[in-house]
Formats: sequence, C-alpha cells, structure tokens
Amino acid sequence: MTDAPNTMPARPAARRTGPKSARRRARELALQGLYEWLLSAAETATIAAHMREQDDFDKCDSAHFDRLLAGCIRDAAGLDAVLARHVDRKTAHLSPVEHGVLMIGSWELMHCIEIPYKVAINEAVELAKSYGGTDGHKYVNGVLDKAAAELRPVEVAAARDARRQ
Repeated sequence: MTDAPNTMPARPAARRTGPKSARRRARELALQGLYEWLLSAAETATIAAHMREQDDFDKCDSAHFDRLLAGCIRDAAGLDAVLARHVDRKTAHLSPVEHGVLMIGSWELMHCIEIPYKVAINEAVELAKSYGGTDGHKYVNGVLDKAAAELRPVEVAAARDARRQ
C-alpha cells in the first residue's frame, strides 16, 4: 500500500510572526478605551487608568496611547463631523468598535503627519479585522480612504500620481 498524497490544503502562513509593535498595542488599548467611552461616557482619566491596568500595557507605546485616547475623546465632535461626510449613516448608529476604529484612523490622519496615510488606514483596517464585525474592515478601509483624500490631499494625490507612472 502506498501513501496517498496529502490532499489537505496547506495552512496559510501567519501574516505576522513576531510580537505586535508597541504602536499597534497602543492602538488596541486606545480602541478598548474608546469603546468604554462610547458606551459609558466615563471620564478620560478614569478610562486611561483602567487601560493602564491591562496586561502588557508596559509593551505599548504609552505616549501614543495617551495622545490617541485623549485626542479622540477631546476631538470626538470634530472627528464625527469628518466621518459624517464619508459614512452611510449617522456615526451614532455605527457599531462602537467600527466607530472607535474610525475615530482612531481619522485622528491619526489629522494629527500624526509622521505616519504615512496608508499606514494609518492599514492599522485601522487591522484593528477592524481583529475586533470588528465580519466585513467591518472593508467599511473602515473605504471610509478612511475617502477621509484621507480630504484630510491629506497632497499626500494622497502624490501617491495616486506615482501609481499612474
């Protein structure tokens, strides 16, 4: 009797083999904090203290976490105004996870110029894949792509021109 060939499909390779970056961990914790804020409207300091108690907080970029959480909460109305121009429903009707992810992505597009717009969008998409609904990452990608064209028009236009050449 001969061995039959292995007909089972190969398991897809893991996309990321190393540990999460400190910035990614900061975004995850900020998302958890924003989720808490969107549901409870608790004080920023209370939420930040709660997040600092989480396992592995020491492995995150705490300065970026602080900027993201405080900035998203402080600028929530402005972020929602930007998002409202690109979403298909009121931001209050978005799931709290997608809403938080969109807030983080748009806040980084507005305030973290050192982060390329494609990276800001991709990081938000990865958050949505990890924490959001089944196709939430597609929605996040589309909304933030439109928001990036508004918030960083020169950078987006340069990237699009480079693709055409």
